[in-house]
Amino acid sequence: MVKLTATPKSSLVDEPVKICITDLEPSHLVTVQASLTDEKGVLFQARAFYWADQNGEVDLERDAATGGDYSGVHPMGLFWFLKPEKPFARLMKRDVMNTPYVVCLDVFGHQMLLPSQEQPIASQTVERWYASPGVQRVPIRHGRIRGALFLPAGQGPFPAVIDLFGGLGGLTEFRASLLASRGFAALALAYFAYEDLPNFLGVVDLEYFEEAVKFLLKHPKICGPGIGIVATCKGAEIALAMSIFLPQIRATVCINGTNAIHGSMLCYRDICIPHIPYKLECMKLSDQGLLDIYNAFGDTRAEKYQGSILPVEKAQGKILFIVGESDRNYNSKAYALEAMERMRKYKKTHCALLSYPGAGHLIEPPGSLFCYHSWSPFFPRPLLWGGEAQAHAAAQAHSWREIQNFLQLHLNPTTSSKL
Repeated sequence: MVKLTATPKSSLVDEPVKICITDLEPSHLVTVQASLTDEKGVLFQARAFYWADQNGEVDLERDAATGGDYSGVHPMGLFWFLKPEKPFARLMKRDVMNTPYVVCLDVFGHQMLLPSQEQPIASQTVERWYASPGVQRVPIRHGRIRGALFLPAGQGPFPAVIDLFGGLGGLTEFRASLLASRGFAALALAYFAYEDLPNFLGVVDLEYFEEAVKFLLKHPKICGPGIGIVATCKGAEIALAMSIFLPQIRATVCINGTNAIHGSMLCYRDICIPHIPYKLECMKLSDQGLLDIYNAFGDTRAEKYQGSILPVEKAQGKILFIVGESDRNYNSKAYALEAMERMRKYKKTHCALLSYPGAGHLIEPPGSLFCYHSWSPFFPRPLLWGGEAQAHAAAQAHSWREIQNFLQLHLNPTTSSKL
C-alpha cells in the first residue's frame, strides 16, 4: 500500500517539511498535490509530477519534479508554489494565534484524469502555524499607538522589533508573530486605516513612531538600549526615516523601499521633509489588465527633489537593504544603490545590501506564497508585484535567515556591532 509521509505534521510556516512517498511501483509516475483553504474560503493548490526510483520511492529532498507548477529539486515546492483558485487572491494569514493553515497532501496515480476526478492513493495533512507555543499576543492601545505586541515564550528580557508593512494600511501580524517565535518581542504597528487611526496616509508624523519606540523600551520584558525595525514598501521608507532621526534604532531592515519621501510629507518636531509627488498619469495597464505603478514614482536624481532624499548617513544604527530585482512597484534596487552610494560619499559603512535577481516586491517569510499580482483596496485593478516564482521563493528563504541573523547581531548587547 502506497504511503505518504510528511514530517513534522505540525510546524511553523517558515520551517521545512520533509515529504517522502514509498511502496510505489518502480519508475512509476505520480502526481503530488498540496491544497489549503484560507480564512476567506479561497482554495490554493499546487501539484508536481515525480518519477519513483527503482525502489518505488519519491523523496522531495532528493528528486526533481518533472513538471506541474514547478520543476527541479524543490523540497518545499508544494508549499511555495500554491496558487489561488480565485484570480488575484493573496494568501495572508489573519488569525495568527488560534488556527493554523491545514495543508492536505495527496498522491495520485498518473492516469488520464484530472486529480479532481481521481481518488488519491495516499494522503496526509500537516498544520502550518504562525506562532509557536507560548507566544503571547497583546493588543496595544497605548496613547496614540495601535497594534499588537507579540512576546516570545519565557521571562525575557527580549530584543525588540517594530514590524511595519506598506500602503495597504490596517494591521498585518504574520511576520511579527513569526519574529516572536524566533525570540524577538515584535510590535506589529498600524499607522493608518485601522481602528481610530486616519483612513488615509496624509502627513507622516514621525513622533507617532517615536511613541511606539519609547513604549517598547519601557516594557519590562524588553531589553535595551535600542530596538530594531523590519519594514516593507512604504513602511521601509518610514523605517529609514526612523533610523535617521530616532537614536534608539539600532538595526533597520528595509525591504523593497525607497531612499526618499514619496507621496506624503514627513514631519518630526520642527523638521518637515517635502514629498516627491506620485505621477499618477504614468501608471499603466499591462497586457493582462494589471495595474503597473512602477513609473509613478518621481526620479530621486532630479535636482528639484533633492530635499526629499533621506540623509541616510546620519543614521546611528545599522541598515540592511533587501531588494527584489524584479520588483514592479518600486525600482527598489536603484533606490538602495543610491542610498549605498550616499553612504560611501560620506565615508559611512553602517549599511549592507542583499539584492535578489528574479524576486518581486512582496519578499516575506518563507511561509508566504509567491504573489505576482493581487487586489489592493486602494486601486481599481489588480496590482502588479512582479517576480518569478522559483527565484522569489529562494529569496524569501535566504533573506529570512539573514534578517534574523542581522537582528540578533545588532540587538543583542553582548554581540559585536559590525555588519
